Amino acid sequence: MIWIAVDAMGGDEAPRHIVDGALAATRHFDLGVTLVGPESRLIEELARHPEVDPAQVRIVPADAVIAMSEPPAATLRRRPGASIRVAADLVARGEAAALFSAGHTGATVMAAHAAFGMLRGADRPALAATIPTRHEPALLLDVGASVECRPAHLLQFAVMGSMYARVGFGIERPRVALLSNGEEETKGNELTRDAHRLLKASALAFIGNLEARDLYSGAADVIVCDGFTGNVALKTSEGLVEVVEELLREELTSTYTMRLGSLLTRRALRHFRRRVDYSEYGGAPLLGVAGLAIVGHGRSSAKAVRNAIAMAYRFASSQFIERVEREIAAAAVSHS
Repeated sequence: MIWIAVDAMGGDEAPRHIVDGALAATRHFDLGVTLVGPESRLIEELARHPEVDPAQVRIVPADAVIAMSEPPAATLRRRPGASIRVAADLVARGEAAALFSAGHTGATVMAAHAAFGMLRGADRPALAATIPTRHEPALLLDVGASVECRPAHLLQFAVMGSMYARVGFGIERPRVALLSNGEEETKGNELTRDAHRLLKASALAFIGNLEARDLYSGAADVIVCDGFTGNVALKTSEGLVEVVEELLREELTSTYTMRLGSLLTRRALRHFRRRVDYSEYGGAPLLGVAGLAIVGHGRSSAKAVRNAIAMAYRFASSQFIERVEREIAAAAVSHS
């Protein structure tokens, strides 16, 4: 059985939503979950699920938690028994195949990096977020793991993202784009211009620069940028979706006629919600580290947790880390 180490205290609604989502994953997949957190609290949560197979659930005690507002590096040093660190160590020791956390992103990245190390040929980790487009979902990376990047890092992100798109989405030859402020290869800052030259010379299916307005057009399957730019783009998009949904609700309930119309369009609205809802994708894999780590949104619902653990299970089953390492090595040889 494949076991997933779950930071049960990570997330705004931990541990309830985390436990609910983790147990839902055990009911739908042939996997086990190791819940890491205060033992007494986790036993209380499990008591709400008497139907769960105890052979698929373990508890590993960890009393310390890293809050979202705390500095990750210093806090990890002060609290070696923090739930995210204990969960990462389980994977490093081979007692679990993958890690999931919806807690402090910086702490998760640092804990995974310290526990797993980096893949050969990868210099920086990257968080790969799945984003909706007019057609099929696409990948945006990095969205927060590596703020300071060099051109070679963006090439590595593109290689790792392409591998993810093949495994996760079944795209044989993913189209890669570079997020910039103009389509011309001379546009952008020094980082994007130099990265453009590396990507253009690579064996990837590089289609050039992509402007932010075309991020969700479906023109590319993999979009690369530095972690600061990607995180701002992702958070802006999340805020825009929430505003659009609220505006739609206000308009569709403003008059009797509009309320009647909303009943007729309810199915379309549900479909729209599914297409833009991050919980459908679950989490973002942390690419580049020598172990499987899935990072969830801090507001992850039980559904999002379930889908994130399902993602970890699929990646572990497909030997994703080994395949990414081979791709990075091949790219390094072709670049040299």
